[in-house]
Amino acid sequence: MNRVAPALGVIVLATMTTGGAQAADCDRACLKGMITKYVDAVAAHDPSRLPLAAGARFTEDSKELKLGEGLWKTVARKGDYRQDYIDQKKQIAASHVQLFEENAQILYSVVLRVADQKITGIETLVDRITPESRFKPDSLEKPLPGMSAPVPSGKLMPRAEMIQAALRYPEGLRIGNFTDAKTPFSKEAYRVENGTFIAGEGGPRANAPGLFTQKIMLHPDVKASVAAVDEQEGTVLLWMNFGDTNSYGPGNALVTFEAFKVWGGEIHAVNAFFRILPKETQRGWPSAE
Repeated sequence: MNRVAPALGVIVLATMTTGGAQAADCDRACLKGMITKYVDAVAAHDPSRLPLAAGARFTEDSKELKLGEGLWKTVARKGDYRQDYIDQKKQIAASHVQLFEENAQILYSVVLRVADQKITGIETLVDRITPESRFKPDSLEKPLPGMSAPVPSGKLMPRAEMIQAALRYPEGLRIGNFTDAKTPFSKEAYRVENGTFIAGEGGPRANAPGLFTQKIMLHPDVKASVAAVDEQEGTVLLWMNFGDTNSYGPGNALVTFEAFKVWGGEIHAVNAFFRILPKETQRGWPSAE
């Protein structure tokens, strides 16, 4: 009996520890709530509102900053647009969010890493739309078609297959041809960039080119990293550096958080928030594959 009791104690302790760890994980509502808390804290210029883990890391545009610096100091208010990407498996809460400064509309990408219901890492990308900006958002007044719609019954894909489908997009950029890259666009697929409808049928832009027929320049140095995979909603969020194509100013590249609605073996929608940064820009965060 004396030899059995310690073993039972170990089993009970292990069960309690495992149960505690599971209880500390964020469910879907909890992760979405983290985004709400974050956006509200930014708008209030008050990082103390956040449930932060000790040593929580913060980057803006791939630069290490003290939390409360950067956009935190200049934001005036939050907007109405928000598109979440909830990765419950990896405990990541990501979103495309609309904010405002006094003289600019902010297209804000945020990726929150969570452990034990506390934020351990905050990755952000900031793009400013000013009165002088060439393109103005035309598709942020309401949710993007299909992006938040439930995946049809039986059409959900395994996580790895979702990621592989999304990665056919940067492969198409690399070779300059989505057809040869076998990027699996559906017939109704469309692409929105910085809130502006760019390609696909049925959108607000008349005579928009189809995703397979649109001319794509070569992006031989494009790099992609998985930021979040929302297995319930069928979305994959990629971080990408398009590389220097001599199109964005000397030594510059587009850096983006780009979301793909993926189900039934096809990409049904693409939503990108991006900005121009030096071509050497690295993500600096691990992939969520």
